[in-house]
Amino acid sequence: MNPLANFNYCPKCGSKHFVDNDARSKRCLDCSFTFYLNAASAVAALIVNDKDELLLCRRKFEPYKGTLDLPGGFVEFDETAEEAVAREVKEEVGGEVISAQYFGTLPNTYPYSDLLVHTLDMTFVCKLKDYNDLKPADDASELMFVPLDKVDPSQVSLVSIRHFIEMFLAIHRKMK
Repeated sequence: MNPLANFNYCPKCGSKHFVDNDARSKRCLDCSFTFYLNAASAVAALIVNDKDELLLCRRKFEPYKGTLDLPGGFVEFDETAEEAVAREVKEEVGGEVISAQYFGTLPNTYPYSDLLVHTLDMTFVCKLKDYNDLKPADDASELMFVPLDKVDPSQVSLVSIRHFIEMFLAIHRKMK
């Protein structure tokens, strides 16, 4: 279902004459305001330690509680993607990002409060100041470093994150 179907009133004037404009927007017949549904920005961190192990988190909450994920989350209004990935890594694993190298983007959807939120997921290969004292926090219930040759992307529920891991592993295999 298109998430716009849940928006029945104009956010500018409150009119109930808020109608479909096209597949990605609604228009108010009273004040002419057009609302466009755009993707939310999200980030994820690919973190590999000096033993060639990828850091994975177990999701603490729904959606996808108990499945594997990368550290990450939504970008705030006042930050860059690089700032967001550093903040999310700090919040979820307690690590300090010292470099974040852009890896790629993929569109995704994320179920939230009975809505399917369209996201643009941006992934960075991150290096940390220290890999020894990481602890699960915030949205992570468990952390694990998994040898790259033992990572099973099928255990990751979010489609874009699974694809990022598959792409990262494919590149890593070619480099060996």
